[in-house]
Amino acid sequence: MTSSHEAEALLRQAGALLEGHFELASGKHSPLYIEKFRLLERPPQTEALCRSIADWASHVSPQLVAGPTTGGIIISYEVARLLGLRGIFAERKEDGPGRSFGRGFAIAPGERVLVVDDVLTTGGSVREVIEAVRGVKGEVAGVAVLVDRSDGSVEFGVPFFACLALDLPAYEPSVCPLCKAGVPLKIT
Repeated sequence: MTSSHEAEALLRQAGALLEGHFELASGKHSPLYIEKFRLLERPPQTEALCRSIADWASHVSPQLVAGPTTGGIIISYEVARLLGLRGIFAERKEDGPGRSFGRGFAIAPGERVLVVDDVLTTGGSVREVIEAVRGVKGEVAGVAVLVDRSDGSVEFGVPFFACLALDLPAYEPSVCPLCKAGVPLKIT
């Protein structure tokens, strides 16, 4: 399994762990940003991190791997490939909140599903996939992510694994020390 130090090195090699002054999708500001698509465009680094997830997942005995669109598609495919399982994804519902499995994807009642994603911040996308799995009577075997930005503060009630856990500071713009220091803002 890849160590946290090795996982961070893989993210830096891929140009995915960025330092500066960033406005996050939440509107908060942070000195660090994970640009997941810089990682996902590099198969060797992505495979190495997904192999860590696959190695960990063997102890929760999944029968299927599922992730949310967009970045979770690649992660679910690669982890499933490494485990010799099917990999599917859940898309946002057109008619309301949450996610669902379309495109002919099926989960058998009781089928053990490993839910994966790229970067965990609040856990919203993962929770939506968990709800979709449970909505079709699947069993969530565990959750795994490439990067946990919450540094372990998000709970899912099932076994959890992150290749790299980071405590990335995020500030309201009104109290952001980078703004106060005049560091130029980059919108992500």
